Amino acid sequence: MKIIGLTGGIGSGKSTVAAMFTDLGVPVYIADLEAKKLTRTSKKIRKKIKALLGKESYNGKVINSEYVANKVFNDETLLKDLNAIIHPKVAKHFKKWIEKQEGPYCIKEAAILFESGSYEDCDLTILVKAPKELRIKRVLERDRNATVEEIERRMKNQWSDLEKENLADIIIENIDLENTQQKIKEIHLFLLKT
Repeated sequence: MKIIGLTGGIGSGKSTVAAMFTDLGVPVYIADLEAKKLTRTSKKIRKKIKALLGKESYNGKVINSEYVANKVFNDETLLKDLNAIIHPKVAKHFKKWIEKQEGPYCIKEAAILFESGSYEDCDLTILVKAPKELRIKRVLERDRNATVEEIERRMKNQWSDLEKENLADIIIENIDLENTQQKIKEIHLFLLKT
């Protein structure tokens, strides 16, 4: 089974694109969702995150997302250390997941596909992008508690679209949903043939 990496910056619409692939019957693995599950279910991960970020990083067994985000998105080293705790476990989980899937290809959706180096395990990569103003607008609509400053800070912690474009095999400009949907159908047909 081919592994197709799907990524994009915050607010680019990569989750919307992933859902479009799901609608076409393609197995889709959402790395960020699995990472969140693992922060709840793995005692080892909880222990390491508390050691890295302090006891305030958890409310019981649930990660204190706001606290963690404020810590790591202001400190590049902490963000790298946190990713080093979570991402190897997500990679291991993905390997088990893919063994149970059927079809010619699957989608691995990950916000930091390129930054983490996991794109190297993919047969092809898709980058979803959109203008910065539209991305900020989408995040503000989706997350009522977010501020423009917080969103821009998160954007700064992700690679720029330009850096990602150099590694992406396919680029989707996700501005108009109908156009995006058409592009997904074309990519799907292409992937079925290759």
